[in-house]
Order: sequence, then structure tokens, then C-alpha cells
Amino acid sequence: MKLKHMLMCAVLCAGLSVVMGAIASHALKAILSAKELAWISTAAQYQMYHSLALISVVLLMVKLGKQRYLMMAGFSFLAGIVMFSGSLYLLALSGARWLVYLTPLGGFAFIAGWLMMLLGVFKLSFSDDG
Repeated sequence: MKLKHMLMCAVLCAGLSVVMGAIASHALKAILSAKELAWISTAAQYQMYHSLALISVVLLMVKLGKQRYLMMAGFSFLAGIVMFSGSLYLLALSGARWLVYLTPLGGFAFIAGWLMMLLGVFKLSFSDDG
């Protein structure tokens, strides 16, 4: 995937998290239960955090060059957004209980993304390292 496309995905995900939060707090407040609204709130919050993490990963690669672990971090963050946040959105809106099995997989993808980012940053060399 090109870095431009990854950055576009990250920015789109960040924007969609704001949209989902706004829709939930205004249009869906009278329709969904407090529990379902909390699922959407959690999904939007984690989507924003990991969209920003993905933006950071892309900017690191733009500045310092593509690196395998950073690419893996980016894909992990994207997968986590789809599985974790996506499953919570769909669970709240559809009630399809089988989606709860995707949520922890998305959480695992988020954790893997942070670990890959750590490995990627560890492997980088900065001019101030001496």
C-alpha cells in the first residue's frame, strides 16, 4: 500500500469516528439503549486513538523511509479499527451477537500494532543518537 493511501485511510477513519460519535449522541440517543450508546462511544474513541497512531506511523515513514515493522503497525491499526470499532458499531446498530467475537481480535490487532511500532522505532536510527 502506498503511504499516501494509508494516510488517506487514517484521515478518513479519524473523520468517521467524529461522525459516528455525533450520530450516536444526537440521532441515535432516543433509539439505542445506554449500553449500545456506550459501545458506539467506545468504538469511536478507540477509532480516533488508532487513527492518530496510524497518522503518526505514516508520518514517521514519510520522514525516515518505509520500514517493515512500521508498515505492519499501520496494517495492524487499520485491521484493529475495522474489527474492534466496526464490530462494536454493528453490534450496537444491528444486535448481531456473533460480532462480539471480532471485538477482541480487533483489540489484539491494536496491541500488535503498538508492539510493531515499538519494534519499528527501535530499529530506526536518529541523528541525535550519537
